Amino acid sequence: MSVRKRTWNNSKKEERSSWVVDYVDNQGKRRQKTFRLKKQADQFALRASTEVRDGIHVADSASATVSQAGRFWIASAEAAGLERTTVANYRCHLDRHITPFIGELKLSGLNVPTIRAFEDELRAAERSPQMVRKVLVSLGSLLADAQERGLVGRNVVRDLKGRRRTNEKRQTVRQKGRLKVGEDIPSREEVKALVAALHGRWRPLLLTAIFTGLRASELRGLRWQDVDLDRREIHVRQRADRFNEIGPPKSGTSERSVPTPPMVINALREWKLICPKRDTGEFDHNGNRVLEQELVFPNGAGNIEGLNNIVRRGLQPIQIAAGITIDIGEVDGEGKAILAAKYPGMHALRHFYASWCINRQEDGGLALPAKVVQERMGHSTIAMTMDRYGHLFPRGDDADELAAAERALLA
Repeated sequence: MSVRKRTWNNSKKEERSSWVVDYVDNQGKRRQKTFRLKKQADQFALRASTEVRDGIHVADSASATVSQAGRFWIASAEAAGLERTTVANYRCHLDRHITPFIGELKLSGLNVPTIRAFEDELRAAERSPQMVRKVLVSLGSLLADAQERGLVGRNVVRDLKGRRRTNEKRQTVRQKGRLKVGEDIPSREEVKALVAALHGRWRPLLLTAIFTGLRASELRGLRWQDVDLDRREIHVRQRADRFNEIGPPKSGTSERSVPTPPMVINALREWKLICPKRDTGEFDHNGNRVLEQELVFPNGAGNIEGLNNIVRRGLQPIQIAAGITIDIGEVDGEGKAILAAKYPGMHALRHFYASWCINRQEDGGLALPAKVVQERMGHSTIAMTMDRYGHLFPRGDDADELAAAERALLA
């Protein structure tokens, strides 16, 4: 590998110069790269010689732009059979957040300062901290795919993330804060009011959500064959994504069996008698359409119910009817304050179920060990359960217990 100076005269007979790095890559091909300053050429020569030695060097001419590599990445995700929702999220990150900012850059030109500048641009464009993190994860996945294709030698995002993962985790916890009862988690009194207000088709669905902790996608994909009314268990074996397509549970540990209390079982028994059936498109020997009762919580046609319907027609109106509301700071035509549902989404009910599993029996909870809570929630690791709900577990230093210990010590 050599670094040499090249001089020439331009059209005005003025002398110009540049520095050329001449080398042979790890494929045995001769390559040249030109720089304006010798310092830049020396730095490249040092890096390239190391990459050639390690067998990971990719010349600029053999590399691709981030946008081109992104198209390969999406194609790989589709060919791998990833869920439609996952591919849609990848495509959204590529089209809305990656390509507009760094789409024209060569992969081989990416480095830590480039990625840091990309992060700054995303923040300046008012992307949330959570979105910035998600986009960087997607960019790292894109570069990993490009690395396998030989389009880039190093995955600079993975190198960067490896050094920053611990700090980012701390920042995420600090920004989100702990889940709070009455703010993120419905209180016991609020759940009582909600249960009392349940009626109609939403009653069995929301009761199941409250007392089993199933994710909304798991509720929407739940089949009657997975509900054991006699043994009072619900088996989670599939879920419905946002495109209303049925697929496997979120992870291996999401496939689980959840004990179900009598109130929910009784509600499901009653609901099964009137639950809508799906038209299979087939006919019996009498020429009648064959109807099938498959899903536990379908729409009126027996097909997968939309999440938006459940929230806007079920969860939120029932909260308002139960008085579980917040003042949004607006008034109606009569000058009365407009109230909105306090908990906007179904995940609040899942949070409540976790707290119910954790709380002491004297407080109306189940007092389950952390490992059992993890299994009931379908979390992939016990660390996930503890990171999310660890602060809800009863502590051994309550005031009454401390007072008793003090008396015993000083007696």
